Amino acid sequence: MIEVRPAERFDDVAVLLGPKKNPDATVCWCLSHRLDSGTNTSLVGPARGEYVRDLCSQEVAPGVLAYLESEPVGWAGVAPRRDLPIARSRVVPTVDTQPVWSIFCIRVRPGYRGRGIARELVEGAVEFARGHGAPAVEAVPVDNGAEKVNLTMAFVGFRALFEEAGFVKVADTTSVAGGYPRIVMRCQIVRDPIRGE
Repeated sequence: MIEVRPAERFDDVAVLLGPKKNPDATVCWCLSHRLDSGTNTSLVGPARGEYVRDLCSQEVAPGVLAYLESEPVGWAGVAPRRDLPIARSRVVPTVDTQPVWSIFCIRVRPGYRGRGIARELVEGAVEFARGHGAPAVEAVPVDNGAEKVNLTMAFVGFRALFEEAGFVKVADTTSVAGGYPRIVMRCQIVRDPIRGE
């Protein structure tokens, strides 16, 4: 059974995002689409992991993790769009003034792919954003149809994945990943007045 929880445990986040062989290596740590370019390039080696460690200790976690039993097997980065570089993008339009959240990275560990973990991550990220008052959640996946996408570019997700999770296309972009166009997709969150949401 897959369980999705806020990414509050740094050691578990490191399993998904940290360097695999050399702990001092400069790897993404899912910061490339979270930070402005200057800050992102200024963080090298272990400083990147320390930045993520600090994010994990904040009141709002930097994303969600999927667990299979007690093993961390997947990650989704999600945050308010206004706090991300995409809010100032020239190639990805801002659809309207809603304070949406954005899913900007999805990763499933090798050996665990093909088990529905990515969909659980997307749905868990939506619930996480809902819990923090988001009116909607967006993503900018590739619109690749049934074509294969290079796994290095798969972190943005695929249209079909988000459609399965209830997202709909709301805009085109001029952004491309892995040779395929990216589109803006949105899941509008419906509040339940009986539960006080």
